[in-house]
Amino acid sequence: MHHAARLVTSRVVRTPRLTLLPVGKENLPDLVRLKSDAAVFEAMLHGVRTPERTAEELEDDIDFWEVRGYGTWAVHRTEDGEFLGLTGLMERPDGRGVALRYALWPECRGHGYAREAARAALDFGHAAGLPRIIGIARESNASSRAVMTDIGMTECGEFNNLGHRMLVFESRR
Repeated sequence: MHHAARLVTSRVVRTPRLTLLPVGKENLPDLVRLKSDAAVFEAMLHGVRTPERTAEELEDDIDFWEVRGYGTWAVHRTEDGEFLGLTGLMERPDGRGVALRYALWPECRGHGYAREAARAALDFGHAAGLPRIIGIARESNASSRAVMTDIGMTECGEFNNLGHRMLVFESRR
């Protein structure tokens, strides 16, 4: 049991202002609110989620941690424990590779929280042995593109998805 507890501890990531905790069942109410909010999820892969779909995705995210040793974190502000959103690494369903993801409440924008969380997830992924991590954003999503550029990812391609020009970024170690 001691070994398992140590493994879980190593999955917790702390940055100067944030605590990233692997998602668990306790996050379901917050994730249902986040993923049903069009201001947050409308531009994400597969769009806004139903509560049922969010619950299924949470099960998948919990399993993914067990299989891969990396995954999705709930992002909390350390000073007050407030849930700000999510970040992490997921296998793209289109086969493009392991992708960085981040989705924080709109009111969190402009404080650098997305950059701080995304950089921590990227660093964790490379430390876990991933040589290449991609990120994808709509061309029209300037803030998401800025996050990826600011954390050192470089544009490496594009594709169209449902009429939107999608830009592909990558980080290599």
